[in-house]
Amino acid sequence: MKVLLVYPVFPETYWSFRHALSFVGKKAAFPPLGLLTVSAMLPQTWQRRLVDMNVEPLTMSDIEWADIVFLSAMIVQRESLDQVVKLCKKLGKLVAVGGPYVSTSSDLVPEADFVFVGEAETTLPEFIEDLKCDSPKRVYQAAVRPSLLSTPVPDFHLIDINQYSSMNVQFSRGCPFSCEFCDIIEIYGRVPRTKSSEQMLAEMEAMRVAGWRGTVFIVDDNFIGNKREVRKFLPDLIGWSERNNHPFSFLTEASVNLAEDDSLLEMMQTAGFHRVFLGIETPAAESLKEANKSQNTKRDLLESVRKIQSYGIEVMAGFIVGFDNDPEDIFERQINFIRESAIPLAMVGLLTALPDTQLWKRLEREGRLVHESSGNNTDCSLNFVPKMDRERLVEGYKAILRTIYSSEEFYQRSLDCLSRVRNDAAAVQRVSVIGVLSFFIKIVVRLGVRDRERLRFWKYLFRVVRLYPRSLGNGIALAAMGYHFRKRRRTFVGATNAKPDL
Repeated sequence: MKVLLVYPVFPETYWSFRHALSFVGKKAAFPPLGLLTVSAMLPQTWQRRLVDMNVEPLTMSDIEWADIVFLSAMIVQRESLDQVVKLCKKLGKLVAVGGPYVSTSSDLVPEADFVFVGEAETTLPEFIEDLKCDSPKRVYQAAVRPSLLSTPVPDFHLIDINQYSSMNVQFSRGCPFSCEFCDIIEIYGRVPRTKSSEQMLAEMEAMRVAGWRGTVFIVDDNFIGNKREVRKFLPDLIGWSERNNHPFSFLTEASVNLAEDDSLLEMMQTAGFHRVFLGIETPAAESLKEANKSQNTKRDLLESVRKIQSYGIEVMAGFIVGFDNDPEDIFERQINFIRESAIPLAMVGLLTALPDTQLWKRLEREGRLVHESSGNNTDCSLNFVPKMDRERLVEGYKAILRTIYSSEEFYQRSLDCLSRVRNDAAAVQRVSVIGVLSFFIKIVVRLGVRDRERLRFWKYLFRVVRLYPRSLGNGIALAAMGYHFRKRRRTFVGATNAKPDL
């Protein structure tokens, strides 16, 4: 059996970092971990190839080679997924589709021969056995949420690691919280399941042997969802890193209650975690309660951010506007919080109702759903009727983006962040000297010579060199990501830096 694994195009969004990746000569931020893992579950006698369409084009010869094509996608990749499915069917190929998109919207891929709803550890073995007996079903739905203790090491050899800015691994699935808008708990459940330390270190070793040096993203939606298992894993990770001369630095996602756990923060710092993404969502307590985000209502959010930063871990964060209980001044409050928290990489989006979430079900009961979500919460579209006047909501959202992604605001937050995150590891990228110089030259030419905001860039750069010379690498990397945000802002909300009318 010849299997072609295809990862559809991820459209250019705020979260793709495509404009920043161009500075380091990379084509995508992360490889398709789900497909790499699925590949490792297939019988060893099957031949397999992988095409990540974010790195290379899918060709007719790729498809013609295959007996069956496996695809995985998120909602935002829907358009590319549909195109690939149609092309493969036109060429007479069997098509199997899985991943987060079909796990909540399986009826939206009618042309697929096989649809996998849920996690592959449960559904894929059944499919393989049915295929051997020449009696495969069209839909395979996971009856249970499987243990991850048998999940194999992903087939990293299928990709060109040099095309990506980071590698990725998964430690756990699931989250103990019940945020109304979140689809993670609907797909993976509220009881976090984890891999063993031995499994994780085997994946680390596979990447190291493959030649990877640099950032590894632990993609868990809440890395500390199962604190007991994290406490077991981190000492083993620290020991492995020390024995192998610290080949990786790490970033991950976590809930805000990380800030209350000094011992865990200390271990993460020692292990080489340099960045963590938090779901802050909003400074408005009434909106947090509406969203059932209780973990954020029990603490001072600004102080929580500062606490994590004090351990040398930079904070990224997600923010949302569009809750029913958002006050009239929510746009000003979001801007002020982002400014005061010194979070350069602040991801602000409009609330969206994802399929099967509690938010989706509530809005459906209330007759307020309009259409399916695009999967991109930054394209200024709404798939439900908001309580706030729609035009005011969208214009207020655009005003936030114009403000926080302006070069003046972004550079100042970056400087404030560097003043708090005093961790040399955050600035170290384990790449060649030639790679570092090439990156620096591209940044200087693009932002210091060609960009119309070049004077602000030089002012920022001089201050980084003068005040935080040991963090120069991280300061330059932040400037590159700020450039990406400004490019995307111009696409969605215009290029003006004028102060918004809030």
